Amino acid sequence: MLADVVPYLVCPVCGADLELADRALLCAGGHAFDIARQGYANLLPGNARPGTADTPEMVRARDEFLKAGHFNAPADTLARSVACAAHSFVVDAGAGTGHYLGRVLDRSPGATGLALDISKHAARRAARSHPRAGAVVADLWRPLPLRDGAADTVVNVFAPRNAAEFHRVLRDDGLLFTVTPSPRHLGTLVEPLGLLTIDERKTERTDAALAGYFKFDSRQEIEVEAALSHDEVATLVGMGPSAHHVPADRLRERLRELPDPLPTPLSFVLSTYRRLA
Repeated sequence: MLADVVPYLVCPVCGADLELADRALLCAGGHAFDIARQGYANLLPGNARPGTADTPEMVRARDEFLKAGHFNAPADTLARSVACAAHSFVVDAGAGTGHYLGRVLDRSPGATGLALDISKHAARRAARSHPRAGAVVADLWRPLPLRDGAADTVVNVFAPRNAAEFHRVLRDDGLLFTVTPSPRHLGTLVEPLGLLTIDERKTERTDAALAGYFKFDSRQEIEVEAALSHDEVATLVGMGPSAHHVPADRLRERLRELPDPLPTPLSFVLSTYRRLA
């Protein structure tokens, strides 16, 4: 719950420590941030504009698809990898509904987790993702509302990566785990459905973006072949960036031309990085 992560949080306006007071988080500088009845806190500064936040429809689609177990392979592989590190405070940067953080905490019984996401709709669900998880609305491209060196581990699943801030909030020997789609992800569906393609050099570009702050440690490729119904494919597309480019009615038209169920390649890359001094 939120109270468990408050000791790690700082005010997004002045950087002072935050304290829990009734239904708000307060700092010594007089800044106050309400806690929603769903249990999350919104720590976006007043001038922030969550223009890239997931919509309620995208969040519902993601929650439905993930609960059906289609992405269990990357979730379980990530959870096992974090558990091997035996760390106690895990930050999920770009946590969405908190699905992956919940899996991580299930495998790490001594750990506490913080879900960060720019979408308040996602934070509502993330706040209930695990008894040892707290949720905060925050922009990953701004200074994170966390103390320096607060986190043992940062996980980042299909989300933006702010190398400088991840480096700042991690302790000296902290680890960063990223999960990204490989170029093979959804490959057979991309052309017939008009989906966005994945950069062939995505993994290489991720390494380059983190260089200077992190050292590459290890990598695992995760490959799954799923038989998805048309409804499941529509949900999968609706929870990702292609939802902004392929209208739902057009997607349904294109799906009618394809077999049901559809063999669908699900392909992921789990990378581990060590914080540079």
